Amino acid sequence: MKLNTISPAAGSTHSSKRPGRGIGSGLGKTGGRGHKGQKSRAGGFHKVGFEGGQMPMARRLPKRGFISLSRNFKHEVRLGDLNDLPVDAVDMLVLKQAGLIPEMSRAVKVILAGEIKRAISLNGLLVTKGAKVAIEAAGGSVAVVEA
Repeated sequence: MKLNTISPAAGSTHSSKRPGRGIGSGLGKTGGRGHKGQKSRAGGFHKVGFEGGQMPMARRLPKRGFISLSRNFKHEVRLGDLNDLPVDAVDMLVLKQAGLIPEMSRAVKVILAGEIKRAISLNGLLVTKGAKVAIEAAGGSVAVVEA
């Protein structure tokens, strides 16, 4: 096989449309633009969402909700995932190295999901009430961090 002999399978490609190149092209005369009106003219366009002067849909409907700009930097870790960590002192760096949270994380909260089977100490992490009780019941400790 040679590179200069390779071609697409028969019937898999179509020739590009050439508007305004005669009746035989299938796009002759008006070139697929229809008759008259703003969109048939050269340079005729309107901005996205424009509805001919009518109040646009985006302005008729009420705004709802809120998207936090810090949502990409806050993450949660399940209590059961802490069992597999090789160290007993857990902080944000240990979690990043273990791959439990992304590198760009700035705030981490340990939530009560699963169970802890060994004593660990948490430093610099937010902890839910239930997770704190479970860690302390297993013989571990939690350094208090203000949210």
